[in-house]
Amino acid sequence: MHSTLELNRAGQSIWLDNITRELLTSGTLKRYIEELTVTGLTSNPTIFDHAMKHGSAYDEDIRKLAQSGLADEKLFFELAREDLTRAADLFRPVHERTAGVDGWVSLEVSPRLAYDTHSTLAEARDLHARAARPNLYIKIPGTQEGLPAIESAIFAGVPINVTLLFSASQYVDAAEAWLRGVERRIAAGLNPNVASVASIFLSRWDVATADKVPAALRNTLGLAVGRSAYAAYCELLASPRWLRVLNAGARSQRLLFASTGTKDPKAPDVLYVEGLIAPYTINTMPENTLKAFADHGKVGDAVATGGGDSEKVLAEFTKAGVDLAALAAKLQRDGADAFVTSWDSLMGVIGSKATELKKAAGAR
Repeated sequence: MHSTLELNRAGQSIWLDNITRELLTSGTLKRYIEELTVTGLTSNPTIFDHAMKHGSAYDEDIRKLAQSGLADEKLFFELAREDLTRAADLFRPVHERTAGVDGWVSLEVSPRLAYDTHSTLAEARDLHARAARPNLYIKIPGTQEGLPAIESAIFAGVPINVTLLFSASQYVDAAEAWLRGVERRIAAGLNPNVASVASIFLSRWDVATADKVPAALRNTLGLAVGRSAYAAYCELLASPRWLRVLNAGARSQRLLFASTGTKDPKAPDVLYVEGLIAPYTINTMPENTLKAFADHGKVGDAVATGGGDSEKVLAEFTKAGVDLAALAAKLQRDGADAFVTSWDSLMGVIGSKATELKKAAGAR
């Protein structure tokens, strides 16, 4: 039995943090679903940028869409929509079997809208409507400007994956934005069951502090942040306010552990999987991490609902001079900036390919 199946039986969902045309056309994603118990998928601009820059699988569609008059962001979203609706259809049996708990894919709004509430909401509604799949999340960054858009999108009935969260505090803010949207639906007499996940990023913490703390603390901060967020998650799940919306027919937003690929070659390649086993959560893994865990991962004890030793570890980092709140804010800004960089690169790749392919087609 693969460790991935054992992890699923422990109550945690495994999602793939990758999407490419080749994954779909080669049957690899289908195999991951059938053999490795993968039950969902996430995407981001960096993934698409790499896939389009280093391959030709999208070229024919880029040529056709460019000749039809589409360009830049509109052209990209058509390409992404094609991939993600195909992936959503592969996960549809999981979605139906779990009554909508699992079997989701995610498509991100333009990273350039991370600090623009109104435009983020408008794009989220448009992308979800055009995808026309019940198991597609729209990703919105959990920035301060993103939180009102998240609340309004939930009120509008759009399933949301809140991305770029880096601390328990940021997670709670995102969870409360989801909750406010659900409460507004209840007050308006609408169905409150609008799905959402909240994605907390982990490995970047350890990259950011690797050279600033004693050796004994290296590669422990990401796990501590994840466990701290899980403690906050469990507390919210049991709170009277949460229980009231569940009683009205809502289904709770789930916690998702993201950025779980190990960056330090000296650390275990399944560090952020084995250390964050927790029921009713999701671990979205890069492809190499998924394969590594299936090959040699171990499913041990689940994280304690109180977060285990997370607060003690966080205190050690504070003692070592790390301002955790300031670093969380910086990581969120840096993450948003990195996605913008990838987005701009992606738009450049699409633009140059469209020009070249149209010229080549005209020369034939």
